[in-house]
This record gives sequence, C-alpha cells and structure tokens, in this order.
Amino acid sequence: MNSTKIKILTSIWLLSFNLIKLFAQEEKFVNDFIVRLENSQKYLNLVAEMMPKEKYDYKVTPESLSFAENLMHIGYALDWHSQSLLGGREARTWQTDTIYKTHNKNKKEMLVVINNTFEKAIVLLNDFDTAQLDDKLDYFGLDRSKRQIFMLLADHITHHRGQMLVHLRLNGLVPPRYVLYQ
Repeated sequence: MNSTKIKILTSIWLLSFNLIKLFAQEEKFVNDFIVRLENSQKYLNLVAEMMPKEKYDYKVTPESLSFAENLMHIGYALDWHSQSLLGGREARTWQTDTIYKTHNKNKKEMLVVINNTFEKAIVLLNDFDTAQLDDKLDYFGLDRSKRQIFMLLADHITHHRGQMLVHLRLNGLVPPRYVLYQ
C-alpha cells in the first residue's frame, strides 16, 4: 500500500473517531439535561406540596402571578419548549388552552398536570435526535438553536420556581432545602 493511501485511510479513521467522540458528547449533554429535569421536577413537587391548598391563589402583588399560576405557567412553558420547539408539535394557544389554566383545578389536579408534563418531556428528550441540537428556531424574534432551547427551558423553570419560593416565605413557610444540580 502506498503512502498516499495510508494517509487517506488514516485521515478517514481520525475523522470517524472524532465524529464518534462528538456524538457521544452531544448524547451526554441531553442525558445530563434529563437528569437535571428529573431533579427539577422533584424539587418543584416539594415546593408545590408545601404550599397549603388555600394559599394557591396567593399573589405577592396584584399584577403578579399567583402561586398556582406560576406552577401552571411552568407546565405550559415546559410543554411548549419540549413538545413544540424541540419536538415539532404544533404549539398550544395560551388564550384557548384549558390544560394549563388554574380555573376549576385544585392543588392535586395541578400536580397531576405538572407531573404528566414533566414525564412527557422526559420521554421526548430520551428520544431526541442530537443531530438537531444546532438546528435554528425563531424564539420570540431571536435566532436560537435547539441546544439553547434546552438551556432556556431550564432557566425558565428556575425563574418561576424562584417566584414560588418567595410566595412560601411571604406565607411564613420555610422552603424545602435547595437540591443541588437541578
């Protein structure tokens, strides 16, 4: 075999090896995110369970979301980010959606909705094609990759859960101890 053929075969082998490493890193990113999402679900459940049902309508200020509205907003956004932006399903319309509205739902029913939403997101993400991570989407007029959507989703959950922690404190409750890596 001449040296040119050896160089070509070596180059192909190195390229293949690097591509395999890259795909493994992408899989790790998604798998790490799923673990984070599962931990976030557990912590959100602790927070939601701690608030007495009679305080679910509590608002810090008249214009802010109630404790229950924050909880259901997390569910709606989780559904939209995962199922629609990452999964390609047509988005729900907030104005006509009834699944994530607090009206006519008690605490237990809201917890069922939020947990079902987390479980569906986790199932979808377990099957997510990592080759799509760099695909671009319109995110409120901004050009964002699906990888960024993963991070935006985590940030959004944390933001609204943080508001729910304030609701607990203002009602004289000590929030559950923070759980690392979520």
